[in-house]
Amino acid sequence: MPGAVAPDLPHMLRAQGAALEIGPFIVRLRSRLPAMAESIGLHYAEQLLPADTPFCDFHVRLDRAPGVRGVWRPQARFYLDGSSPFKPLPLAQAFPLFEWGLNWCIAQHGHHYLMIHAAVVARDDRALILPGAPGAGKSTLAAALALSGWRLLSDEFALLSLEDGMLSPLPRPVSLKNQAIPLIRERFPQAVLGRSTHDTTKGTVAHLKPPEESIARSQVPAQPAWLVFPRFAPEGKDALRPMPKAHSLLTLADAAFNYSVLGGQGFEAAADLIDRCACFELDYADLDRSLHALTALTDAP
Repeated sequence: MPGAVAPDLPHMLRAQGAALEIGPFIVRLRSRLPAMAESIGLHYAEQLLPADTPFCDFHVRLDRAPGVRGVWRPQARFYLDGSSPFKPLPLAQAFPLFEWGLNWCIAQHGHHYLMIHAAVVARDDRALILPGAPGAGKSTLAAALALSGWRLLSDEFALLSLEDGMLSPLPRPVSLKNQAIPLIRERFPQAVLGRSTHDTTKGTVAHLKPPEESIARSQVPAQPAWLVFPRFAPEGKDALRPMPKAHSLLTLADAAFNYSVLGGQGFEAAADLIDRCACFELDYADLDRSLHALTALTDAP
């Protein structure tokens, strides 16, 4: 359940904005919405920077959409540098809109990385990368692994350095959807989940706060070690199979946000990642069996 809001956070959000350190990015957020103060206080309290932080990568505002319509059907609108790149959403979806908008900001501007649509977790600073399209189940797996002692780097972006091939953490709330919400809540009583938001384009959404260690080590990169392409198959059988390197490279390129933008540099980064990782595909229907399979894989010498 949501926790207490720091007394000065609502004022900070309304005034100069709250500066949030989210991995390699600093976001300044302004909002007059009480629900945003509650959600930021729950999910980002440990990532708040001093109010006078001089430099920010993204200047974001999230407020009620203007106009007469807002009187009878209030909506929230996302702004970046004063411009609104998206249509407004119902006011109850303000925090999911912030998270989706931040995804867009990073994908549009983070081209000093090869950015892969993937969840990333790590053990002993060796990273397991889980690329996948929406619905593949990567966020559910990442949440379960993070709550089982792994370090969460991200549930949305694998940020691969073009300089040294390391993965930069981007610890943010994990977006859980529909049946995954009660599954994680019941399986992991220690999970800190925000309020459920209903009737979004993705169904019901709730956000899981990253474990404390993941936030505390947000500036510690991880070495890529395993690349596992998950596919949620609720009516199928659990299976973890080696994946040929050539097929892995093609599938990885499809999962990268900026592979074509980076050109040859993107190909070299992706090919190097494939060379350094053991590559697998995972069909999973049962969460516990999949966790066991992934743990056994990463325990192997």
